[in-house]
Amino acid sequence: MADTLDGRDIALDLAQQIIAAARTEAERLGHLVSIVVADRAGNPIASARMDGSPLGAYFIAVDKAYSSALWNCRTGEMAELSMPGNGDWGFAKTIGGRMIVFAGGVSVRQNGEQIGAMGISGALSEEDQAMCLAALASLGLEG
Repeated sequence: MADTLDGRDIALDLAQQIIAAARTEAERLGHLVSIVVADRAGNPIASARMDGSPLGAYFIAVDKAYSSALWNCRTGEMAELSMPGNGDWGFAKTIGGRMIVFAGGVSVRQNGEQIGAMGISGALSEEDQAMCLAALASLGLEG
């Protein structure tokens, strides 16, 4: 199976591999999380909510993937800019209130090109991001 559709958007098989790799990393660290992999437009392709993970974590993971996809960056990179008094203050209220500006959402890149995004929620946001990056690296992808 191909990793991408038309060489641009992440395909289901690869999205499911990312979910499996992220789950393995979460289990290794002892975290119960929700994991979402989306296409470049932020539409979920595959997702999982680990047994016992917080119920609200799923929706945050969806929005982390969505935010990262739309801006092609790590969601945590926007935290400082969106604080009161800074250049993009209020940014967190954009895209219908779905914008996430804390860590845990990353672009999925293959050969330097964005093919999708992913979000993890359920641990501390920095841990969520670390799990994303570890899962992608285990598959030879960039985040």
